[in-house]
Amino acid sequence: MEQSNNLQEQIEMVMHLADNSLIMGHRLSEWTGHGPALEQDIALTNIALDLIGQARLFYQHAAHLLQMQDDKNCLTEDDLAYLRDAPEFKNFLLVELPNNDWGNTILKTFFFSCWQYFYYKSLLNSADEQLVAIAEKSLKEIAYHVRWSSEWVIRLGDGTPESHDKMQHAVWRLWPYTGELTADKPELLECWRQKVIEVFTEATFSTEEKAYMHKGGKQGIHTEHLGYLLAEMQFLQRAYPGCTW
Repeated sequence: MEQSNNLQEQIEMVMHLADNSLIMGHRLSEWTGHGPALEQDIALTNIALDLIGQARLFYQHAAHLLQMQDDKNCLTEDDLAYLRDAPEFKNFLLVELPNNDWGNTILKTFFFSCWQYFYYKSLLNSADEQLVAIAEKSLKEIAYHVRWSSEWVIRLGDGTPESHDKMQHAVWRLWPYTGELTADKPELLECWRQKVIEVFTEATFSTEEKAYMHKGGKQGIHTEHLGYLLAEMQFLQRAYPGCTW
């Protein structure tokens, strides 16, 4: 029974990581062709592709673990990504929020990438060799995501009064969704906060330390935005069953 419980916990953790990367990747892909400049359009599109690539690796691993749990289970990565409804997704609420303006997207990418970086570093100590391999590969990409988004947060925060004000409002808007990032991993909280404070100090931002923190994503309790996102993302698979990536 203990081994069964451990396997179930492993599956839920891998699905959580897969869902985060997929939903965040899809959100960022919505900027393709709409970036403020060609270079940044391509950069954000590449980050979206990195995240979707990570999601594929996690879903493939989750499918393998599900088959270990039940050898009659034949779910594939496509089934896990495209044939589940919103309450079955375990992603953070932060990643499903609409992009809104450029600054809002940059800040969301920064918050999420910093979490990924420190969380994936902790995965390097996992007993699951496949998870370690995925983390090692992904960290090379995530280090760039953190650097790119950090530079933009500073550029916009320490730029014109208008860009600073827009970014400060983005901070107040998104900060209440950051509590979920380290709720289950308090040992990562200090690392994440130090990185955020370091960048925010240079960008001259303030945060609401006592803000109410939204939660529920890992339990399948989502905002109304996820349903609309899935309706668009899953349309092809549901309309034409059997399609593969």
